[in-house]
Amino acid sequence: MTISRRTFLGSTAAVTALAALPISTSQASAASPVGDVVGKITVGYQGWYACIGDGAPINTWWHWSQDASQPPSTTNNNNIKAWPDMREFTKGYPTAYPNLGNGQPATLFSEYDSQTVDTHFLWMSQHGCDTAALQRFNPNGSEGPTRDAVTAKVRTSAEAHGVKFYIMYDATGWTSMQSEMKADWTSKMSAYTASPMYARQNGKPVVGIWGFGFSDGNHPWDAGTCLDVINWFKGQGCYVMGGVPREWRVGGAGTRTGFIDTYHAFNMISPWMVGAIGTAAESDNIYTTINVGDQADCNANGIDYQPCVLPGDVSGRQRAHGDFMWRQFYNMVRVGAQGIYISMFDEFTEGNHIAKSAESSATTPANSGMLALDEDGTPCSSDYYLRLTADGGRMLKGQIALTATRPTPPVVGGGDTQAPSVPSGLHATAHTATSVSLAWTAATDNVGVTGYRVFANGSQVGTSAGTSFTANGLTPSTTYSFTVTAQDAAGNTSPASTAASVTTDAGGNTNLALGRATAESSHTQSYGSGNAVDGNSGTYWESANNAFPQWLQVDLGASTPVSRIVLTLPPLTAWGARTQTLNVSGSVDGSTFSTVVGSAGYRFDPATGNTVTIPVPAGSRRYLRLTFTANTGWPAGQVSEFQVYA
Repeated sequence: MTISRRTFLGSTAAVTALAALPISTSQASAASPVGDVVGKITVGYQGWYACIGDGAPINTWWHWSQDASQPPSTTNNNNIKAWPDMREFTKGYPTAYPNLGNGQPATLFSEYDSQTVDTHFLWMSQHGCDTAALQRFNPNGSEGPTRDAVTAKVRTSAEAHGVKFYIMYDATGWTSMQSEMKADWTSKMSAYTASPMYARQNGKPVVGIWGFGFSDGNHPWDAGTCLDVINWFKGQGCYVMGGVPREWRVGGAGTRTGFIDTYHAFNMISPWMVGAIGTAAESDNIYTTINVGDQADCNANGIDYQPCVLPGDVSGRQRAHGDFMWRQFYNMVRVGAQGIYISMFDEFTEGNHIAKSAESSATTPANSGMLALDEDGTPCSSDYYLRLTADGGRMLKGQIALTATRPTPPVVGGGDTQAPSVPSGLHATAHTATSVSLAWTAATDNVGVTGYRVFANGSQVGTSAGTSFTANGLTPSTTYSFTVTAQDAAGNTSPASTAASVTTDAGGNTNLALGRATAESSHTQSYGSGNAVDGNSGTYWESANNAFPQWLQVDLGASTPVSRIVLTLPPLTAWGARTQTLNVSGSVDGSTFSTVVGSAGYRFDPATGNTVTIPVPAGSRRYLRLTFTANTGWPAGQVSEFQVYA
């Protein structure tokens, strides 16, 4: 898979222990005085969400759906990692998702709607987001007119709420970038510098360029071509910010060689950190191995340093109720950074958004597998990461002291403090070798119960808006102790229920598919079907991209009774959580197949080993085939290990 802003960029070096890290005692000297990006918090603003019916020229579910002609659903999901909090928008567009846990319709916003953009910029103004970098991808195709319209709406809202903005070109996949980016600035975008809210630094209008130097097919230009574009914008009187690989200075797999002079041509450098870090400890490691040296290099070359800070992927359970993001703020302020770039404001398809989003299962679509801000058991208000950004900005500006202790509470105090009653009557309604179905009697609350958390042996295994839940991916012949707690809208949590002890059924322990013959509809590069039965979790099958449906098949050698299928993806943090939609069919002769398990979405999560277990109804089959129709993490079917058990 090639590198893009839609995917993880790779793993970091070994993590350094927190206690061993040095603490800077002085700020680095800035190359530029405080302006609209130096000394300020800048947020990346995608502006790329639209809905059918909103009047946008593109007339699709832009970035919400895999099949953009159809409304998003659990099986037509363009990698939505979290659900936006829709309560402050005057218009929401109905989707095909189930209702939210609280019974309300599952609607989404359109950034072609002026009110949506205006609400977003109001939130920026209220929470210390000084400047918005509007992302501008290649505008010369069908997306162009909608992107142009959104740019105008951004200007209007920025001026209404006193938030600075600037154009940030993303060169990803832009074949004729060198000439077309210049033409777009000259003919369209330069006119926006007339706005009193267009960001300026050192008296010059700011322009961002993201994507030079990345070592993949979506960013193919040589150093000279990129240097020409940077110098052209500087010749137009612009202050040029560059979004660059995290290895821009030290070298490595993420950056092309021979680019150091090109990188040094930027007025400001902002290394991309999405995918490089996912924990506070990894942020500390990057601080030591990357940021300290980056800051020194920028100081020596008169360049402003603006590292990324990200809240973390909700679906990857990275956020740690704000501790992950705050550690980054602490590290970037103590390194002496001239500014901070938040990745991103409204990136719901990457999960790294700070915009208001669902607090609990009550405000996410029921049975969607989507996580909310309380996924680690700590209630968080929907505006929490905006409030955290505001405090990070205050620390950057010296308005509060440098502190490694997060000052921002996940939920603002006051209001309802009464916890729900304890759920009662927890019991198993069914069980297999790898799953247990549970039910219980509803809890009560003075305001209202919004959902339940389910625990197995003390660890949370899921949430439910109702009074039932099925725990999957369990181990055969194993006893589990289940408990349930109830939550309300204020984040109050009941004590745990009385435990229900359940033992899973016995299951075969021999992988019948290991080393067997395989077949496939297609594969890309070297990711052939044999990788799925080689016993190596680090290799995988990947079908042709953007060509669903796709299938993967194994021949067991003879008709065999089968009880379950176990599918895995590489258990690496670089593989973000994703839901793949597939069905299972079987055959005794390899030519006539019948459905064994109907189409359903299965969530692969690195936090739980990137493993999915599919119970199979009784019967004997020689051939088993998986047919994939959707994948929220990549536009192809993906399997590391296709395991079959008797």
